[in-house]
Amino acid sequence: MNLKIWTVTGLACVMLISCEQELDIHEPGNLVPKTVAEDPNLPSISVNGTTLHAETYGNPDGSLVIFLHGGPGSDYQNGLNVRQLADDGYHVVFYDQRGTGLSKRHDKDTYTIQLYLDDLTAVIVHYKTSSSQKVFLFGHSWGAMLAAAYINTYPDRIDGAIFAEAGGFNKQLLDEYGESSRKLNLFSEITNDVLYYDQFLTGRENEHQILDYKLSMASSFSYAKGNDEGIEGPSPFWRNGAAVLQAFIDISENEGFDFTTNLNQYQTNVLFLYGENNQSYGLSFAEKEAAFFTNPKIIQIDDTGHEMIYFRWSSVYPVVLDYLNSFN
Repeated sequence: MNLKIWTVTGLACVMLISCEQELDIHEPGNLVPKTVAEDPNLPSISVNGTTLHAETYGNPDGSLVIFLHGGPGSDYQNGLNVRQLADDGYHVVFYDQRGTGLSKRHDKDTYTIQLYLDDLTAVIVHYKTSSSQKVFLFGHSWGAMLAAAYINTYPDRIDGAIFAEAGGFNKQLLDEYGESSRKLNLFSEITNDVLYYDQFLTGRENEHQILDYKLSMASSFSYAKGNDEGIEGPSPFWRNGAAVLQAFIDISENEGFDFTTNLNQYQTNVLFLYGENNQSYGLSFAEKEAAFFTNPKIIQIDDTGHEMIYFRWSSVYPVVLDYLNSFN
């Protein structure tokens, strides 16, 4: 047996070549990590008809801080710095959203925004220990959009929220943000690397492992040198859910969305964070999103970009803690 190891766009790849046995790319764990449906030893909760990879830190009776990761289709691994809030008395909850990370996969046509809101409701119910326990949402990127969608639908259920560079609270803002970020130069080496994998792996709509693997390879363009979002480099993740990403792209393009219709009725103070180095977001975009709320506060996190929670948590932490403690 020969062992070949190579690195492509910042990700280490390993291939085992044998005359006797070929690697089965459909076998769980061969291309991307196993999910909770494939590995029962992973921490998980069963809610709303699915099984989510989830873990918590801190006192179960403390105020809940539920971290909502980015994507759609990413996972919470690069947000684990937030668990430091457990040392301050908060019960910090992480979960990989349905179909993402190490959570159970589902077919592409099953995903809806309402289903994601129902999942979040189920997570809150699962961890809430009393009716008086406060619940805060801490959303990053797509997770911040999801937080807005939840408050827009269920404003009486959430005691406060932190929005770290939401991609856009409605279709118009999302298009505006997307126009200036994550652009691929069709003649760049990065794009060639992304397209290179199609020569070897072509997955159909619900061939999850193949599609997830390809998306993981392609994700490295986001931190390429000179990227508009000021991302310093790679951050850790378990698995990108390709079916989830495509499902929500289709929803956005075919149905549109608007998470802002009731936000001005939410009287609670909310916190907006943006990275100094994200040229696609900045103060002007933060102000556009914050304007939908009655009592927003906007704070710049210096010397970082879109992945501020991973790369500059030391600067994010005191701002977030001050905000949360203001409710005590």
